[in-house]
Amino acid sequence: MTAIVTIRPAVPADADTVDTLVREIAAHEGDSEHVTITLDGWRNLLGRDDVTVLLAERAGEPLGYVSALRRVHLWSGRDILALDDLWVRASARDAGVGRTLMLALARVAAEDGLVIRWEVKPDNAGAQRFYQRLDARLFTKVIAGWRPESYLPLLPPETATGHRLVP
Repeated sequence: MTAIVTIRPAVPADADTVDTLVREIAAHEGDSEHVTITLDGWRNLLGRDDVTVLLAERAGEPLGYVSALRRVHLWSGRDILALDDLWVRASARDAGVGRTLMLALARVAAEDGLVIRWEVKPDNAGAQRFYQRLDARLFTKVIAGWRPESYLPLLPPETATGHRLVP
């Protein structure tokens, strides 16, 4: 008989496992160079109340995770749960692990009636079908990111423009 999949919150002692899983999804997406967090950084994040990382395990072996950040949504004035990643290892896919992780995240959100919000790459049709089966609404939107190496050169010295940013 196959062992049952369990879902549990990651704690600071799980930093190594979470780091490994995050590096796996980053490699899968071709974004490994963007993962710069250290194990100490993970230990700190996993101890924060606004960070949720749920691990899926079978017989103690990690199968995947879902991560989210509780943050304020300025238009509504209410908190939302911003899903960051959902990752299931290839060996555990098509066995309901992703759905189980999403439902576990929904249980976390349900405690305070939070909306869960996330992004999906436009070319990831499989993920879009998966989320639609969960009755998630998909919106078309362009996601922009502005890295310091791009915006810092655009910032003129404060005295040269006569404008002053007030912290």
